[in-house]
Amino acid sequence: MSIALAEARAAFARGEVPVGAVITDPKGVVVAQAGNRTRELSDPSAHAEVLALRAACQAAQSERLPGHALWVTLEPCPMCAAAISFARIATLYYGASDAKSGGVAQGPRVFHHPQCHHAPEVYEGIAEVESAELLRGFFARLRG
Repeated sequence: MSIALAEARAAFARGEVPVGAVITDPKGVVVAQAGNRTRELSDPSAHAEVLALRAACQAAQSERLPGHALWVTLEPCPMCAAAISFARIATLYYGASDAKSGGVAQGPRVFHHPQCHHAPEVYEGIAEVESAELLRGFFARLRG
C-alpha cells in the first residue's frame, strides 16, 4: 500500500484527486502502478485503478489478470469495480471508504450483483487513515 500512497501523493501534487493504485502478480511482484490522471488527460476514465489495470494487462498481454491483487487508496467507484471484475483480479485491498461514489461496499456494491462476472476477495481499511487524510487535504485546498 505504500506504493499506492506514493502514487496518491504524486496525483495530489499534479492537482488530481489523490488516489493511487498498484497491481501485484501472484508472486507479489509489482507489475503496474498509477495515480489519477483524469484532469491531465481530459479523460473521465483515467482513474488510478483503470490506468493500473491497462498497464498490467498490457504487460501480461492479456485482458485478464487471474491471481493478481489490486491495492488502491480509495474504495473503487462502480466503473473501476466493473473493470476489476472484467480483469478477474483475485484480491482487492483498499484504504478509505467512499460513501458518495464507492461501488464496492457503498452505493451499488458491484460485486454483489448477479450480473457481476467475477468478484474478488475484498479487504478494506488498509492504510485508511493516511488515505483519508490525503483526500481531506486535497478537498480542503480546493475549497480554500
